[in-house]
Amino acid sequence: MTLRVAFILPSFAGGGAERVVLTLIGALDRARFAPELIVLDGAGPLVALVPGDVPVTDLARPRLRAALPALIGALRARRPAAVLSSLGYINVALLACRRFLPVGVRLVVREANMPSLSLPANPWPSLFRLLYRRYYPRADVVLCSSRAMAGEMTRLIGVPDKRIRQLVNPVDVEALRATAERPRREPGEGARFVAAGRLSRQKGFDRLLGMFASLPTDAHLTIFGQGPDAAALAALAARLGLNDRVRFAGFDPAPWASYAGADALLLPSRWEGMPNAALEALACGAPVIATPESGGVAEIAATAPEAVVLAEAGAPFVEAMAAVRGAAPEGLRPSLLAAGHEPNEVAARLGEILATCD
Repeated sequence: MTLRVAFILPSFAGGGAERVVLTLIGALDRARFAPELIVLDGAGPLVALVPGDVPVTDLARPRLRAALPALIGALRARRPAAVLSSLGYINVALLACRRFLPVGVRLVVREANMPSLSLPANPWPSLFRLLYRRYYPRADVVLCSSRAMAGEMTRLIGVPDKRIRQLVNPVDVEALRATAERPRREPGEGARFVAAGRLSRQKGFDRLLGMFASLPTDAHLTIFGQGPDAAALAALAARLGLNDRVRFAGFDPAPWASYAGADALLLPSRWEGMPNAALEALACGAPVIATPESGGVAEIAATAPEAVVLAEAGAPFVEAMAAVRGAAPEGLRPSLLAAGHEPNEVAARLGEILATCD
């Protein structure tokens, strides 16, 4: 008998949490599990990643306040054995409404960011810290993408150790490298950098532009992504005189050839969990320069300093970028990503968690 699992997403936007969940759904063992999706709003470019055998319930209510009654109703109607949610505000809402859900349903929540950094950045930091501490310990399982995040869940949020499981982000290295087989590189002699993520304060592209202005004029930066700060970032680049040195490439569902052709991926984030862009760049052979606030990537830097350089925003980050020498790769470079991220392997681990989270 297969176990029915409902995965909850806000939308099919091109974020890391959405991509992780969709990759896990695709790799989950269908002999043991019957996954289904419930989305608050079915719009977004990642809808193409939904496997054809997965039923999708679109609540057509982008705001959680309006969607929550419909979400509870959908779960009561579908009666899954387990529910997996992956974004903090939805996690808290589901845990707070647990008494209205089907009896016996297991609630598995996946945390997407380091609480010590993400909660203070929330518009209502004290409220969300209180909500996390009140409701997260009630989850059957809290999934964390790094050891550091697991430690914060216990130390700061009060989740019992027995309810925490570490689950790394899945990365289809073989598929990425097949797409990146012919590296794509911006023309010119200087260093070529890439960055990727939602154009929002979290990702720190505003401070990256300020730091990038200090580099030699032959350096070039391509930023992939879309988001609410797009116009402000473009205006900032113009004020800094970077229009000829920075390209805003918009959202690209498969930027991996550009990662493979770059000298490094830059991660100037103010907070993260385990950034997918960094893992994907490493899989394509591109090293990463990241701020210490960039979540679990610090654990990669500790064991593989040739793959990830940590540098504080400001002069240290500028120095790390300036140390990069531009050199067009002759072909696809070897992967710098450690083993263990293959989707089937990560999904098998998730399957074990789902089957034993009573």
